[in-house]
Amino acid sequence: MLVLTFKHVVADFFLQNSWMALGKDQKTGWALPLLTHCLMHLGVALLLILIIAPRFWFVAVIDFAIHLMVDRGKGLCVSSFDVTPEHQWFWWLIGIDQALHHLTGFGLSIFMAANG
Repeated sequence: MLVLTFKHVVADFFLQNSWMALGKDQKTGWALPLLTHCLMHLGVALLLILIIAPRFWFVAVIDFAIHLMVDRGKGLCVSSFDVTPEHQWFWWLIGIDQALHHLTGFGLSIFMAANG
């Protein structure tokens, strides 16, 4: 869980730039920023998993797919309802987004621990 949380912080906050963060929530042109952002998650997860537990390499792909769906869902809400940081929903969406990402890490960690 700590490794996947570390991966999440690195990929979501240190490696994500404004183009990705703002672009993935747009009405149009969201696909490339979203894909780039989620590929960062895939790369960091894969690297860490290959170092620690290489037989679970596919967990990085699962994490990538779930991250893509969660972020696209948030992006659809932001773009469909014109949610901005001034709106309370913006902060609720960020909270829900982060909670879902951490629950993903928790679930994947349990899977690896139970099958390790």
